[in-house]
Amino acid sequence: MRNQNDGRVEDPVAVPLYLSETYWWAYVHPRAVNFFERQWLVNLILWGNFGRLRDAALAALGARLTGRTLQVACVYGDLTQRLARRLAPGSSLDVVDVLAVQLDNLARKLPSGAAVALIHGDSAALDLPAASYDRALLFFLLHEQPEAVRVKTLAETLRVVKPGGEIVIVDYHRPYRWNPLRLPMAGVLRALEPFALDLWRHEIAEWLPVSVSRGNVRKQTCFGGLYQMLRIAV
Repeated sequence: MRNQNDGRVEDPVAVPLYLSETYWWAYVHPRAVNFFERQWLVNLILWGNFGRLRDAALAALGARLTGRTLQVACVYGDLTQRLARRLAPGSSLDVVDVLAVQLDNLARKLPSGAAVALIHGDSAALDLPAASYDRALLFFLLHEQPEAVRVKTLAETLRVVKPGGEIVIVDYHRPYRWNPLRLPMAGVLRALEPFALDLWRHEIAEWLPVSVSRGNVRKQTCFGGLYQMLRIAV
């Protein structure tokens, strides 16, 4: 499905089983979308850090975005709207998501005439040309995917970004031992987001293709190590 805010072409894209079984309550069911599309709630879930993490990702991408930008997966809150406002004249933003309900929700949030295309597709098998984007953003996506899907998503994102481009990733991270939220968050993630604990056990760089030099990966953490941002030079 492509959506230019004034029309779209529908293509069938199957909802992955892991997503419908694990995240029906958060992303798949329309009532879930209506419930969670509240920025104050997203901020609460992230312990008051949504704005800080959003702004860090936007700053990493740049204040003026030329060329083509890809956002892999929709995000509750105003991240995409703010990202679109950074587009230079003649530039564009594509947002791809495997859930049509999420794309419909985002379409309602975007202003008329925004240079944003919404694409119904699977992050693990992007139907996009190689080296066709200048940069890409993955904002709290990888923790929602099983390892095999996560590896494919990273490989596909690297495939579609041009040499010299950059990928920005924001997601969970293993908190430092002194972080008082370490034990509570372990319980919450184990119960509600079982794939997220992979990011506590492993570095995201471990799932990148071997062709990616670890010297091209820069990592920052915040909030006692609970969150991380990676910048990958392609």
